[in-house]
Amino acid sequence: MKRLHVHVAVDDLAASIQFYSTMFAAEPTVTKTDYAKWMLDDPRVNFAISARGAAPGLNHLGVQVENADELAEMNARLQKLEGDVVEEMGTTCCYAKSDKYWATDPTGIAWETYHTLDSIPVFGAADAGESAGGCCVPEPAAVSSCIPVVGAPAKSGCCG
Repeated sequence: MKRLHVHVAVDDLAASIQFYSTMFAAEPTVTKTDYAKWMLDDPRVNFAISARGAAPGLNHLGVQVENADELAEMNARLQKLEGDVVEEMGTTCCYAKSDKYWATDPTGIAWETYHTLDSIPVFGAADAGESAGGCCVPEPAAVSSCIPVVGAPAKSGCCG
């Protein structure tokens, strides 16, 4: 079964955690100094916020799948689109290791489809001392088929 994923960049993490915890009637399932995530069943959504220097507002949307077969099915759907699909296997981002595919909708909103493989102790690859190319929405400089970070200035990565 698939789950909608929404990631919002925020200015004030503590105030946003309080707001969304009240709205969802649930505390985050993951809380870090710069990130929080709610894995909700009603509504069925993976809702994440982060305060890592990105422009406040919608960061990206996504579909989280539960296994490799569902990810392959989503990739087949994306391959039918009139746009580039960026593949990231075993990438690290948002305190997780995942296999994922990125596409951009006609208005420039980045969509990720992904299967989470494991949790990790850092936000992304750059925090772990690796190259930051796989962290969150792919950087235009690192990916020739650019997927813009919504609301971010040119040449800016999502992980700040």
